[in-house]
Amino acid sequence: MKSLILLVLFLFSNSFAYEFKLNQKDKNLIEKSTQKSFILKRLAKYEEVRNKARNLDINKKLTQINLFINGSLAEFDNASMGIDDYWMTPKEFFIKGHGDCEDYVIAKYFTLLELGVKKENLYPAIVKVEGSASLHLVLLYVEDKNKSPLVLDNLSFKILPFSKRTDLTPIAAFNEIDSYTLTREKFLQKANVDWGKENKWEKLLNRVYKLDE
Repeated sequence: MKSLILLVLFLFSNSFAYEFKLNQKDKNLIEKSTQKSFILKRLAKYEEVRNKARNLDINKKLTQINLFINGSLAEFDNASMGIDDYWMTPKEFFIKGHGDCEDYVIAKYFTLLELGVKKENLYPAIVKVEGSASLHLVLLYVEDKNKSPLVLDNLSFKILPFSKRTDLTPIAAFNEIDSYTLTREKFLQKANVDWGKENKWEKLLNRVYKLDE
């Protein structure tokens, strides 16, 4: 049964392009919020940045999106660094205005998909941060799995090759297509991610692509 769910999820997510679009439920939530004006400004700026980044080359596109999401949602608390139990969709993230490391990664991942970057080039990656006991999530941009990918990290405005991020120790990388073990220099082999009690990524994809509705 689980294999069938994963197959349906894979076919669905690869058949439809992601689009950031508010539904009536979202609009009602914003309308009732005491932060309505801030939310609307944030969403307007997000749309402006997406429109400007759409026709940029890949390096400029990655830089623009990384800078905007890291800088405009600055309420991330380093003290609470770690992978949370609840992963927000991009809409939830931009409406709320802050989140944990995985929420930044998810927002960047789906924003870049909407801007035309292929799924096979984008991999959220679980890493350990030097000096921290908590796990951390970053986004990798991969053109060649035999070369060091670029790291988009909410803890840094610089996009660097993984080989230069000696403060990060890779554990696993995954996306909607597959998952891998890896080093800082290259991807190694396909492998299942140990999600523990529940697959947070699968639950998120269900909500993003509305399979639960």
